[in-house]
Amino acid sequence: MSLPTRPSELLAWSKTHEGKKLIRFTSVSVISTVVSFITIGLVYGFKLVHGQVWATMIGNAVASVPSYYLNRKWAWGKSGRSHLRKEVLPFWAMSALGTSFSLIGAFLVKDYTQSHGTSHLMTTVMLQAANILSFGIFWILKLVVFNKIFHIGELEEFDEHLTAEEQTDVSN
Repeated sequence: MSLPTRPSELLAWSKTHEGKKLIRFTSVSVISTVVSFITIGLVYGFKLVHGQVWATMIGNAVASVPSYYLNRKWAWGKSGRSHLRKEVLPFWAMSALGTSFSLIGAFLVKDYTQSHGTSHLMTTVMLQAANILSFGIFWILKLVVFNKIFHIGELEEFDEHLTAEEQTDVSN
């Protein structure tokens, strides 16, 4: 199925289960990126951490916590205890992989800024840009993998979750 191109088709698609899930996943990714961006800006920009690599690691670690809970509960409609082998470990493995990908960007920024003598402010901006670029590149892979991690066995269970949510939205 291809994504709709006209506004009316897009609106109708956004109300489907697939559309809602993609919109929610995208929203969680935006939230995680903002959390990481702010954290890196604070810890590196205000010199709480002096290394670009450490700042990137901290920013990604902080952002992964809300990412897990928002993806699990909101994007995929899961509740109750997390399953260690099927949810927690794959998520954290994927997060570690994403952080590693971001660290490559941090190392490149570190090498560039040290060899070119850029200001701390410019280094902070470049570090944040490298992290955002890493998030963007890694986003599609995460979508595919997380969809498999949090896959709901029965479509009816997902339908029940969305129906209950829609009824709650209507009654509020």
